[in-house]
Amino acid sequence: MPGVEALVEALLGGDRRALARVITLVENDTREGRRALALLYGHSGRAHTVGLTGSAGSGKSTLSGALARELRARGRTLGIVAIDPTSPFSHGALLGDRIRMQDLTSDRDVFMRSMATRGALGGLAPQTAGVVTALDAFGKDVVLVETVGAGQDEVEVAMMADTTVVVVTPGSGDDIQAMKAGIMEIADVLVVNKSDLPNADLLERQLRSILEGARAERVTPIVRTAGALGDGIDRLADALDEHRAYLRDSGAGERHRLERARHQVLALARQRLIDRIVSQHTDGKLDALVADVAARIVDPHTAAEQLIGAP
Repeated sequence: MPGVEALVEALLGGDRRALARVITLVENDTREGRRALALLYGHSGRAHTVGLTGSAGSGKSTLSGALARELRARGRTLGIVAIDPTSPFSHGALLGDRIRMQDLTSDRDVFMRSMATRGALGGLAPQTAGVVTALDAFGKDVVLVETVGAGQDEVEVAMMADTTVVVVTPGSGDDIQAMKAGIMEIADVLVVNKSDLPNADLLERQLRSILEGARAERVTPIVRTAGALGDGIDRLADALDEHRAYLRDSGAGERHRLERARHQVLALARQRLIDRIVSQHTDGKLDALVADVAARIVDPHTAAEQLIGAP
């Protein structure tokens, strides 16, 4: 394999094979992958990153495929990161989304990658942001990130995407879920998918009622779609363009970039510190503390302080 510098140079020159190799290094969190990201980071920041989230069964994958086709029809180049559940056998992605979007894989202007969650909370794989950076630096106009569908815990996507699309469906309990603060607060665009089903009107009215009672500097648009039928996909693409224009013209984009940078730095620092602490305690101290907590001898806060050596 070529050196990291050569791989990065090839990636920036438009080599898809180099992009695939760099993404593999990033996804495996190797030293070479981190070096590649350091070299690529200054070349990123131009793509429109769109996160699609919502409960399992809301039709996100079908909607993602339909949206990708609409964006391609508008002349946009695409990166697609589909977060799949982890295979219990190989610990890799189950590749369900790639199977559902097979017709896009032959398009040279679309690069798709399925990633395994590997037990990550928040609906995203740990290295998703790095993969997005690589696709951005490669020159993709739009990077779509589809989360695994873990429900309300998927607020993590809002800290990584420029525009967060929350997908809900009628008759699946989403009308109740939508009233809970967490996932509603992250929505830049709300999508009522499978809008050909009964009660779609009721769900839309409930969402509008919630939004009217919220204090926000921008009204969140609600778009009705039927991904399997292709209905409303053009309106969804328009809503994404409108939100990007809003970020650019209002100053909200700069605020979001600062929040995202803070979140990424702290999240990575937290993970590095945890890895360092775990690697340092090969003498059984961690296992002993875990056993004491499980036996109710020590509380978790005290055990954590002892682990990190807090005074």
